[in-house]
Amino acid sequence: MNGPEKGHIQVVQITPDWLASQPAEEPTAAPQELLNYQPEPYRIGPGDLLYITVWDHPELTAPAGSQQQTTANSRLVRSDGTLFYPYVGIVKAQGMTIDELRQELSTRLAKFVPKPQVDVTVTSYGSQLITLQGAFSKTDPQQSTTIALTLGQAIGEAGIDYTHADMSDLVLSREGHDYHLNLNTLDRAAEQHIYLKPGDRLFMTYNDNKQVYVLGEVMRPQALPFRTDDMTLTQALGRVGGLDPITASSKYVYVIRGVKDLAHQPATVYQLYARSPTSYVVADNFHVLAGDVVWVGASAITQWSRFLSQLVPLGSLVSSAAVAHGGTNSGL
Repeated sequence: MNGPEKGHIQVVQITPDWLASQPAEEPTAAPQELLNYQPEPYRIGPGDLLYITVWDHPELTAPAGSQQQTTANSRLVRSDGTLFYPYVGIVKAQGMTIDELRQELSTRLAKFVPKPQVDVTVTSYGSQLITLQGAFSKTDPQQSTTIALTLGQAIGEAGIDYTHADMSDLVLSREGHDYHLNLNTLDRAAEQHIYLKPGDRLFMTYNDNKQVYVLGEVMRPQALPFRTDDMTLTQALGRVGGLDPITASSKYVYVIRGVKDLAHQPATVYQLYARSPTSYVVADNFHVLAGDVVWVGASAITQWSRFLSQLVPLGSLVSSAAVAHGGTNSGL
């Protein structure tokens, strides 16, 4: 490369040796604040249904009759957080644990029932909810129950819409703070050690603004939705039907990454020698990132200024690369 274009291009040859020199990707740790949170005993709230058993007193336990379903004999915690129970009257149940409510009912019933033995069970949870939004298969609120819900359980129950989800940005919102989690690299064990708190919100980001652009002499040039960090160069080329056998006479496949301004910033261009017997193996170990532009030319590129001029109409696509994955990146 000669002339002014030399200063605007940084070329990296994709070879087995270069791939071997790249640091292995390590799982990312979850934020310590999330790992430190330990679930508290369940606290009753409005909308909960409680089944209250007073042993040896079926008239109190099942006033609707023992033949009725449990829910028919359950007590609803009203919107003001109270419930009514015979002899006891109005009880402010909201905010109490199961054991605290059981003790409160036992104490009040003792005036009317000798040594009452009381048990309380939640038959329907309606107050302590986890909100899910975004690219999940199911976005119904999930209930926080007496058994703490983990992040992994919530994701497994909701299911991920892999076609539209951006796996690199799951947002867990808690008490005014947003935690951004990359599910591609997050330590899998961490998902089972992050307990969700009532009122938490999970938002699975959409991948609408994250794409890989495969252009030039390929069968179906197009923008590919970027779903996970596991997309390789081989997969990207395969999804567009591969190289055009008639017009793709170039020996090289190029990947442009992290370019904000073609006129003022050096472009990082990865170059793969496509005619090597090991080229497909090498390409299968090179991971493309959101915003990358994969280019297959009709002939070898000898004039970079001409090459870049061909991309001028696509400048908005190329400039989105840095935004898509956090700035210029000359590595994997």
